[in-house]
Amino acid sequence: MNQIFEKLHHICLVVNDIDKTQSYYESIGVGPWIAYPPLAEYEELNVPNPVAFNKMQYRICNLPNFQLQLCQPSEDPSPQREFLKTKGEGVFHLGFEVADADAAQAASGMPVKMSGRRSNRTGFTYYDTAENGGVTLLTRSTNRPGT
Repeated sequence: MNQIFEKLHHICLVVNDIDKTQSYYESIGVGPWIAYPPLAEYEELNVPNPVAFNKMQYRICNLPNFQLQLCQPSEDPSPQREFLKTKGEGVFHLGFEVADADAAQAASGMPVKMSGRRSNRTGFTYYDTAENGGVTLLTRSTNRPGT
């Protein structure tokens, strides 16, 4: 049994207007929100359109049991933009925390949709699970064992 999808880290919503959506969530008591730094830190990037990837805006809200993310893609072609175009706003992916991004990807045995790694090999992997599982699953690591 695959053990990489055990620790939910975040739920990512793709939205048309990140400011409007953040304001709505704040109006119902969900916050505070912070802007996620630019995504340019990834030295190894396997995404359909790196320019579009780097233009996406993210905001995050750290709740007690998980992180809520808002993502507003640019008008450039990307999986997130395509999701908005075909499905409208909604859950783009569920993100799970793993200790080692490379080990999790290797252990998954699933096709990879997108991935990115920083110089210390931390990073993310999107798996091609939406068609069969209803949503894209992602693994992410921020710390590598021994570092």
